[in-house]
Amino acid sequence: MAWVWRFEKADGTETSPAVEPEEFTTQGDAESWIGEVWKELLDGGAEQVTLFEDDSEIYAMSLRAAAES
Repeated sequence: MAWVWRFEKADGTETSPAVEPEEFTTQGDAESWIGEVWKELLDGGAEQVTLFEDDSEIYAMSLRAAAES
């Protein structure tokens, strides 16, 4: 099982992340990583991220919303 993030601009198109991710072996590891680097990702142009377990979409999340809270 691999957990991976997809990085998207505000319009939903895929973009390259400012911080290169790895493949994570658990959902918790993937979520911990995003929690550490989300500001850098947002500054680098990613507005939202989607978490996948293998080919299954788990959820999408706005990085902009995190910055505004």
